[in-house]
Amino acid sequence: MKQVLITGGARGIGWGIAQAMLAAGYGVTVTGLTTDEVASVPSQDHLRAVCLDVTSDAEVAHLMGSVTRLDALVNCAGTILREGKEFSIAGFQKVIDVNLTGTMRMCMAAKPLLEKRGGAIVNTASLWSFFGAPLTPAYTASKGAVVQLTKSLAVAWAPAIRVNAIAPGWIETDLTRAAMADKDRSDAIIARTPFGRWGKPEDIGGAVVFLCSDAAGFITGTVLPVDGGYIAK
Repeated sequence: MKQVLITGGARGIGWGIAQAMLAAGYGVTVTGLTTDEVASVPSQDHLRAVCLDVTSDAEVAHLMGSVTRLDALVNCAGTILREGKEFSIAGFQKVIDVNLTGTMRMCMAAKPLLEKRGGAIVNTASLWSFFGAPLTPAYTASKGAVVQLTKSLAVAWAPAIRVNAIAPGWIETDLTRAAMADKDRSDAIIARTPFGRWGKPEDIGGAVVFLCSDAAGFITGTVLPVDGGYIAK
């Protein structure tokens, strides 16, 4: 059975991806930052949940030491700081360490196992990889950098490992709860989205399954928006 590791897979977009990968026949390992997150993951066949802080070299090494086979890595762990906290250097560095450096840390740790399987990596970019977010400079910078990191690793590691990214649009998660609760902002988002609704975590899963599959065997270095058409309008 093919095996996939999904960081940040215990909730939100990562959990939607996990469900799609299970349905596609993968054995799935998801990670959560806290024991509560891990405990919230329901028991299912071929699914395990573990704690992981992607900013910790020791924790990443410990987890990867327990993995004997890996066909795909999905980097979905991420964070954002509100109330202007990303304008502080400490806040900026925290977000970069999770979203960007954490992604690179996982890619490097998983590389030996993925090389053995001719595996795939899917990183998580964002619509903010293409637009400027005035309230979250670190999140925006990190997601723009994830795009360039994806392209760089795709070139460096081809043809042994394919490296692509998804760019989710406005998806119903804890990170977007404030925007959803703001009626004027939510209405504006829906009005610009040709599909006329917010996305759901399960909307992302199919794109990731495809990018990890043999059907995408000649695709690397690409960033796939999954946004209901938002970026096209």
